[in-house]
Amino acid sequence: MRFTKPFWAGIADGSITVAFRYWKRPTVVAGRPYRTGGGRIEVTAVDAIDASEITDVDVAAAGHESRIELTDYLKPAVGDPDRRLYRVRFRRLDEPDPRELLAEMDSLSDDDVAAIGARLDRYDAASKLGPWTRETLELIARHPALRAPDLAQMAGRETESFKLDVRKLKNLGLTRSLRVGYELSPRGRAYLDRVRPRP
Repeated sequence: MRFTKPFWAGIADGSITVAFRYWKRPTVVAGRPYRTGGGRIEVTAVDAIDASEITDVDVAAAGHESRIELTDYLKPAVGDPDRRLYRVRFRRLDEPDPRELLAEMDSLSDDDVAAIGARLDRYDAASKLGPWTRETLELIARHPALRAPDLAQMAGRETESFKLDVRKLKNLGLTRSLRVGYELSPRGRAYLDRVRPRP
């Protein structure tokens, strides 16, 4: 679930627990965890409401100073007849991100290496650009903490699609995001060490 940067701190400290969105249909489901810029959350309720049902408590829990500020925030989506207003309630999740736990697991069995390789092969086969997974891992290995646009340029790719693909590698526990750029995780380094040709 996407939040702009001004909301991240409130999500991280638990003071923001509500969001309002205009959607054609909900894009989140109650009971499921989601990642945000402020950390992981679990959605607890998704309700279609009328704007008149928004309470002052809701306004504060959504991280807004006033109802006018919330109205201005939502204004770009107001007036689309195909969209309804939804109130999303959520709670901060304190347990570690499973991707982070996976990223630290650098003791790989032969089965682990085969399973990672099979998943990367599927990503390569599904890409219109052709194989990209190993090349991207090697690129990040050679250039940790380099800006994503620079890495994308080196790979001859558009930045946004490159970042989306790196996220797939992160979901496998192979890379980690830095404040600027990326690096291989212990798991990613262990995988490359196992599959690189021996001199």
